[in-house]
Amino acid sequence: MPDRSSIMVSMNKLSNVRRGQVVRCLVEGNSIRATVRMTGVAKNTIVKLLVDLGEACAKYHADNVVEVPSYRIQCDEIWSFCYAKAKNVPTSKQGEFGYGDVWTWTAIDADSKLCVSWLVGGRDSGWALDFMDDVAARLQYRVQLTTDGHKAYLMAVEDAFGSDIDYAVLVKLYGRNPKEDEARYSPAVCTGIKIEKVAGDPDPAHISTSYVERQNLTMRMSMRRFTRLTNAFSKKVENLAAAVALHFMHYNFCRVHQTLKTTPAVASGLADHAWTIDEIVALLDSN
Repeated sequence: MPDRSSIMVSMNKLSNVRRGQVVRCLVEGNSIRATVRMTGVAKNTIVKLLVDLGEACAKYHADNVVEVPSYRIQCDEIWSFCYAKAKNVPTSKQGEFGYGDVWTWTAIDADSKLCVSWLVGGRDSGWALDFMDDVAARLQYRVQLTTDGHKAYLMAVEDAFGSDIDYAVLVKLYGRNPKEDEARYSPAVCTGIKIEKVAGDPDPAHISTSYVERQNLTMRMSMRRFTRLTNAFSKKVENLAAAVALHFMHYNFCRVHQTLKTTPAVASGLADHAWTIDEIVALLDSN
């Protein structure tokens, strides 16, 4: 009986068809090890493919998701961790980015559901400014922006947009969870919202973070690294960033939105058809 390692496929022998099989597994929320079992491709080969393809996807997004014809943007941050949870990070690594808490910032067009920008980083004002600068650079028109109450947004939005923005903050108010045993796994009940107009003249009817919060669920379902209570978390922040880039490439260009009946990229005029997985894989050669 041949050794298990002998039937694994190495990167230099991986055809585009096999690459497509691996990518399909990853974008549907499977872990690296599950993808190994499903495709027979070696773990290190899958990781290398993910990193290379993630870099190609990030470059394509940077070059092509520009002049987005959006009028309403919603932003949020979603938590994950790399290497270990913050409390378990070794003393020698504490405070070093990529060890412990990692946040992914996202900006969603409320109409086309396009992810205009994302950033994998920390949660302080410096990361907020980098993120908002990128968001502002990709938009074609003046927009109405809604964020949560994270204070880092305030200065970042002002620095990135100046006065050319209609900006409001929406803060959800939560009551205590009466079921203490379930508190770790269930969010507290939302008892109301608090809205604050920060700049310009935002339309109250469109002050919302619902779409970007729904995107958080999509991310947790589509990337095993984001699933709570799992051992499939990223061991390296570079791998996490690659997974996020691949996810949003697939989400924007391949995945047909149930409500829109097309992809966000088509809905926003950035593509003329829904991409296939093979087209995403082809970015490796073009990169």
